[in-house]
Amino acid sequence: MSTTPVHAPVRGRAVTLGDVPDPVFAQGMVGYGAAVDPPREVVDAVAPVSGQLFKLMPHAFIVMTSEKVGILVHLGLDTVSLNGAGFSSHVAEGDTVTAGQTVITYDVPAVVAAGLNPIVAVVVVDEREPGNVMVTEEVRSGSEIGSGSALFTAVN
Repeated sequence: MSTTPVHAPVRGRAVTLGDVPDPVFAQGMVGYGAAVDPPREVVDAVAPVSGQLFKLMPHAFIVMTSEKVGILVHLGLDTVSLNGAGFSSHVAEGDTVTAGQTVITYDVPAVVAAGLNPIVAVVVVDEREPGNVMVTEEVRSGSEIGSGSALFTAVN
């Protein structure tokens, strides 16, 4: 058994996944994890773990760790509808990234102006056991956290 510490890709207010106003995330359909409600300004979304950039879309990315743990970062809800507007990538799919490295610059005000929720969901892809994700006290209490702060630990 190993553990994977997962860090916040943006600063903001930590949120439990069950409080994300989207059933796909709130019910763990994609996997379990936590979320961050970002400040209403342009922010850099950084890699929450080190690994290979397995998938890169304008509004989301997956980093696969060397232990084959996939971590999805989804910037905002229903943001696929923006067709890339409000997102600028700094890396390419297949690149190796280190935790804390900027992956996407996220224009939170543009997402809010489009009438969408800017919350950032961070989940362990395909994790079916909620008990395998141990969120931090900051997530449980809804505290303000910094980019790169501990968000949760995945047990695999």
